[in-house]
Amino acid sequence: MKTKLLSTSLLLLSLSCLTSCSKVPAGNVGIKFYLLGKDKGVDYEALGPGRYWIGINEELFLFPTQRQNKVWSNDEEGNRGFEFQSKEGMKLSANVGIEYQIEEVNVPRVFEMYKKGCEEISNIVLRNSVRDAFNKASSTRTAEQMYGEGKISFIEEVKRIATEKAAEKYIKLNDIYLLGNIGVPESVTVALNNKIKAMQEAEQRENEIRGAEAQAKKDIAIAEGQAKSLLTKAKAEAEANRIIANSLTSTLVEYEKIKRWNGIMPQVVGQGASIVNLK
Repeated sequence: MKTKLLSTSLLLLSLSCLTSCSKVPAGNVGIKFYLLGKDKGVDYEALGPGRYWIGINEELFLFPTQRQNKVWSNDEEGNRGFEFQSKEGMKLSANVGIEYQIEEVNVPRVFEMYKKGCEEISNIVLRNSVRDAFNKASSTRTAEQMYGEGKISFIEEVKRIATEKAAEKYIKLNDIYLLGNIGVPESVTVALNNKIKAMQEAEQRENEIRGAEAQAKKDIAIAEGQAKSLLTKAKAEAEANRIIANSLTSTLVEYEKIKRWNGIMPQVVGQGASIVNLK
């Protein structure tokens, strides 16, 4: 009896060694892969968070279902940025980041296609999609268009192309963004800086011209106003003089003389002498 119990215990122990309890953490799904037999291959039922017994003929692969970020930069060894050419054949470069996600329903299909995890898929599949997008979008643009004002539309075009390519592989690409500016040859940078400087100087001259024209108009308006004021004043004085001249009569003149007489008789009396000295 003891021998039978010992044999049973050893059998159970052996079976437990051939299996393991694996955990699918939150934010992930598990994909079971059968190594042998008629079911060899991917199990299309994604396993949600929890613990599962994995047999000797099975392997469990974990896939995160939350959004993932990946950066390709020349500052990181093994994750170099991208190089591409402009329409005129100039060599440009860019450090790029992406945000992507493999939705739970698509995880078994993605794993069956590539037999790789998220890190390998981002470094191979998504990198190739982004690289091809840069090459295609840059082939129709000049270096100046991608470095200058057209940079935003260029990146939008890259994002559109890469998103379509990723969707064909059942991967959702949420965003592509630049880390810093697009790298261009020094000659292009100098030419663009000179162009910007020339545009700024031209704009400054136009502002100065507009300012001078505005000041000239102001001076003319002031001069015209002063001239009109003088003319109006002169006309008023002339009209006043005319009215006064028309109102003068001999009687009025004599009346004014009398008003100004101080009552003292003139010292000299003779023919034609006036009775009042008006001075």
